[in-house]
Amino acid sequence: AQDQGSPSMSLAVIGAGLGRTGTLSLKQALEQLGFGPCHHMEEVMAHPGQIPTWHAAGRGEAVDWAELLAGYRSTVDWPSAQFWSDLAEKFPAARIVLTVRDTERWYESFSQTILKLLGVRDVPDPTIRAILAMTRDVIVNRAFDGRLDDPDHIKACFERHNAEVKAAAPPDRLLVFEVAQGWAPLCAFLGVPVPTTPFPRVNSTREFWESIEKGGA
Repeated sequence: AQDQGSPSMSLAVIGAGLGRTGTLSLKQALEQLGFGPCHHMEEVMAHPGQIPTWHAAGRGEAVDWAELLAGYRSTVDWPSAQFWSDLAEKFPAARIVLTVRDTERWYESFSQTILKLLGVRDVPDPTIRAILAMTRDVIVNRAFDGRLDDPDHIKACFERHNAEVKAAAPPDRLLVFEVAQGWAPLCAFLGVPVPTTPFPRVNSTREFWESIEKGGA
């Protein structure tokens, strides 16, 4: 059990990469390297009490990042990736990892998973319904300017986000990372030994929908 109030538990790693760039694989990798628990959209599903605060952030309201992320050592994926710069300012010692992926391959994965989910209406599960309402503000409006009908626009927003991170993050705090690169660059950046086990490879399109059907459990 983590001491939720311990100052030593402040964020050490901030994931700035958008969803479907290998974020769940990175979550598992960071936790294996000792930077867990790691916050990911799965954590929001598991702890729906977080949803109103993330939704407030999505609407542009001030939130207490230290309180929201108490007990976590790292963050990846949406919703936190959308607020990477706020987190980088709040936690100045934290390293920033931007997961990237070929734009066409990213869009193919995004369109088969998150994009389809964002279009769903009449969801019976109240937790999923609340998450979808939150993600429309965090993802649809903030990441994609409220427009999901144009693939070229979505791809341009993805590339714009990555360019903004590269331009704004202090170079000595930033690692631009493809999960296909495996342990070596990540471990060198974080100053930890390379594990003998393979780098995690998880959350295919099929696994994404299985986790949604299980309610993120």
